Order: sequence, then C-alpha cells, then structure tokens
Amino acid sequence: MPQPLLFTPLAMAGLTARNRIVVSPMCQYSSLEGGPTDWHLVHLGKFALGGAAIIFCEETAVEIRARKTYGCAGIYSDAHVPQYRRITEFLIQHNSIPAIQIGHSGRKAACGPPWTNFKPLTEEDAQKGQPPWQGISSSPIAPRDDAGVPHELSVDEIKQVIESWKEAAQRSLDAGFQMLEIHGAHGYLIHQFLSPLVNLRKDGYGGDLKGRMRFALELTEAVRSVWPRHLPLWFRVSAVDGDGGIWSLEDTVSLVRELKSRGVDAVSCSSGGINGPLNYAIVPRQAGFQVPYAQRVKQDTGITTCAVGLITEPEHAESILQQGQADLIAMAREFMYNPNWPVHAARHLGVDAYLDLLPTEYAWWLKRREKIREISK
Repeated sequence: MPQPLLFTPLAMAGLTARNRIVVSPMCQYSSLEGGPTDWHLVHLGKFALGGAAIIFCEETAVEIRARKTYGCAGIYSDAHVPQYRRITEFLIQHNSIPAIQIGHSGRKAACGPPWTNFKPLTEEDAQKGQPPWQGISSSPIAPRDDAGVPHELSVDEIKQVIESWKEAAQRSLDAGFQMLEIHGAHGYLIHQFLSPLVNLRKDGYGGDLKGRMRFALELTEAVRSVWPRHLPLWFRVSAVDGDGGIWSLEDTVSLVRELKSRGVDAVSCSSGGINGPLNYAIVPRQAGFQVPYAQRVKQDTGITTCAVGLITEPEHAESILQQGQADLIAMAREFMYNPNWPVHAARHLGVDAYLDLLPTEYAWWLKRREKIREISK
C-alpha cells in the first residue's frame, strides 16, 4: 500500500515535519507567574513520545495583562525563556517540532478558568490575592454583562502592544521554539480589531475591512521582522464569526492574502469567539465542521492550511488530506484522551512500521510482544 498522506513528511520554510499530525494549543491554566511547570513538560512531552510531528504549547500571553487568568501561560519575561527551553529541548530530542502560539486576551482578561465559566474576577477574588485588572480592546465594549469595560487603546498604545508581540516572538526564538503561531481568532485582541461588532473605531485602525485588518497586519510584520525566514510562521483565524456570520469567509480570504504577502507560511482555520462559540445553526458541531474553511483558504490563496475541529478518526483525517482540503490535521482533546493517537492512526491506515513512531524504549518491547504473539499462533 502507498504511504498514507497523514504520515508523509511536509516541508515548511526550512523545516520538515515528519508527518502531518499537529497537537493544537490547549490552555492548561496551570502556569506559575506565566511560566511553565513540570505539568507542562509532562503534558507536552507525552505527545512527542506518541509520535506527533508538531506540538504547540498553549496560547501564551505577550504581556502580563494579556492573560485571561492568573494560571495562563506567558512569555512576557526573560525569566520564562529557560523554563520553556527545558520543554523545547525535550520535544526536539524526540523528533517533534516545538511550536508556540502567542496571543493577547484583550477584553477577555481578568477572569477565572473555564470550570468557573470564565467568571470575571471580583473584589472577593482580590481578598484571596487575585485582584482583577482592566482589559484592553479596540473599543470600550465589555465582552459580557458581568464583565468590566476594557480600556480603548490609543494609537500610541497600539504601537506599544505591537512591540510586546515582537519581544514575545524574540523570546520564543531564544527559548528554542521552531514554529510560531499568531493567535488572531476566538475573540481575543486581534479578533477584536478585525470584528465590526467590537471595533467601532473612527481612526485608521477601524472602519472598513482594510482599517480593521491594519492592527493584525502591522503586528504580523513586527513578528516576522524577528522571526527567522527559515522557521515557519502561522496565523490562526476565526474563518467565520459574529451574529449572522458578520465576519465572512470572504473576509478571511482577504486577510490571509495580506498575511501571506507579509511572510505567513500557514493558516489554522477555526471559527467563532466574539460573542462566544458560533451559533450552532450557522456552524453545526459535527466531525470536521471547520474543514471547509481550510479548504477554501487553501484553494483561494495557495497557502498551507491546517484543519481542526472534531477530527478524531484516522480514515477521516486521511480523507481530508487526500481530497486536498488541507495540508495538516490538528487535534486537541483527542490527544488528551489518547496521547499515542499517531500510533493508533498509523496502525489503522496500514503503516507497517507504525511502532517506529514511538521511542526505542517503548517500541522495542512492543515489537517483541508482537513477535511472541506471531510465534504463539
């Protein structure tokens, strides 16, 4: 049988991923003062042992105020660099590409973790040592009725925030990451500038699509200025979003064309975020529900795309690649359930040497078990 596309290497910029399987960023809300802990080393390390080619750290804040919660990850301090390098070196040692997604929560700041329904912090939390802080945004519009109104950034402040992204990208490089993704989706700060539901500005960073894209594009230029050309730069988009789909797929294609011209190598296509998860009537939650976005962006712009969204079965992942709908397949919660998913998928798709995805310390014993079973038949 021919080698499944899912297990065919893919070259991007100056790197080659050993297969097309991506571990999506998964917020753990377990960082200490923004820095990773042993939890993150084990959490991410097991995916490398399981055979995934590209492993993203969780969405990582570019400023201390960019965090959603006190447990969110950050790379806004030089002290974080050696903490992350411990993880990146382990991932590289086990043939995976260490990747980081950097972002800014904007108006979604100062809340509790998801198991509190992201409840905004209050004076009661302040008495427990976690005082709330004011978020920032394109316009002074609160994300929900019980949340505070964010500070509207001035033009000078926008420049300062862009500089924080540039500094975070440089720290990411120093920390040993080989791939970087700018988080422009899910209702966070970049998305707040893109969306006409939140961006009501009257200056050059608001108004029409060109104005609302300006922040994202200037920020991307700043990141690309320090992120080497031989290392891939990704961008995550919410391909459609807003009440009635007010941010359209056509808008996304326009944005991606501009991003590509500024040195973005790949786009991860998600959806929703400004007013919470996108209405189920617009985007029904079913296996591969966001794949059409990756397909459209890939076809219309020629950029490398990553498909994500309830893709859990090996045959489904392979079909997406075979049909040319995307170039890579990303998963998150499925990896929580089965960190060895690549091995499982390779076996299902008929890859003879599927156990070679594992390190020798695992593979030797499992191969031996197979031989014993064969002899026993």
